Amino acid sequence: MNKSSLLVSTLASLALLAGACSPQATPTAAPPAATAVPPTSGSLSSSVSSSVSSAAAASATAAPSPTTGVAGPALVIVKSDAKLGAFLTDKKGLTLYLYTLDTPNKTNCYGDCAHYWPPLLTNGTPFGGPGTDAGHLGTVTRTDGSTQVTYYGWPLYYYLDDLQPGDTGGQDYQSQWYVISPTGQAIKK
Repeated sequence: MNKSSLLVSTLASLALLAGACSPQATPTAAPPAATAVPPTSGSLSSSVSSSVSSAAAASATAAPSPTTGVAGPALVIVKSDAKLGAFLTDKKGLTLYLYTLDTPNKTNCYGDCAHYWPPLLTNGTPFGGPGTDAGHLGTVTRTDGSTQVTYYGWPLYYYLDDLQPGDTGGQDYQSQWYVISPTGQAIKK
């Protein structure tokens, strides 16, 4: 294989790797680990390997998730389904929950709890889409210094097993976790 064919092949692999490391639509997705490029002869291999490693590292750090941070202000919107009616989601349509053991503007979900129920974090003032009462969006500072979004004082969370927009697998979990209505109430259907 000549050097130009190797370069084209390596660049195609780099594009696939960068795509594989892009943000996922779920709160549970983590970027895959970068794979090493096998060594080949000549200086081309070392520069390509360096480029692949740099691109993979940049993709991994640029892919925010609910558990690692966010790229900007959070957006809260309203979605509906036949069973639960109208409830809050993030901008991707992932369901948001309240935890009944929280108190107004204070989260009590840390450690294992926060692993299974990642908080909705924001970098800046959160804002609401149509159907939300944007005046009741707020924030609370978590013990790690991150900023969690609140709605009517309720800290908002995702559920780890909700993989697609519209999933509501955390609804009524242990009679403590509920989707939240546009009026700030737990929906207990």
